[in-house]
Amino acid sequence: FISGRSSVVERLVANEKVEGSSPFARSKIMTDLSEKKCVPCEGGIPPFDISKIHEYIKKVDGWDVKKDNSENFYLIKEFKFENFLKSQNFINKVGQIAEKERHHPDIWFGWGYAKIKIFTHAIKGLAESDFILAAKIDKIQIS
Repeated sequence: FISGRSSVVERLVANEKVEGSSPFARSKIMTDLSEKKCVPCEGGIPPFDISKIHEYIKKVDGWDVKKDNSENFYLIKEFKFENFLKSQNFINKVGQIAEKERHHPDIWFGWGYAKIKIFTHAIKGLAESDFILAAKIDKIQIS
């Protein structure tokens, strides 16, 4: 599959000399994050601020950080596929991960595409579990 465009935060990261920015090192970072478990959030904690988002966006591949109308941050990524069936297979695998992790993204899909939006509803923003889920989604293999 093919991932989406870079976000403002990702462009800022690209302008830095960051340890772990080589493809091998970045893959290792993503692997470590994808091996963690999502922690259910029931509120009571603040969402990540921009500096924490800046730190974590380096650990996932191709996700955009955006703000909604209420100025809350979320992750979003569009995936491209060869046909409807591959999009559907991908979404089914995302659903299995979401159920296992008890962390559910917003999903849109159709012929040749899938779009996934992740944020923590209880805090109206981003937390570590959002980036964990993004890393796990990025590891899905579609044949």
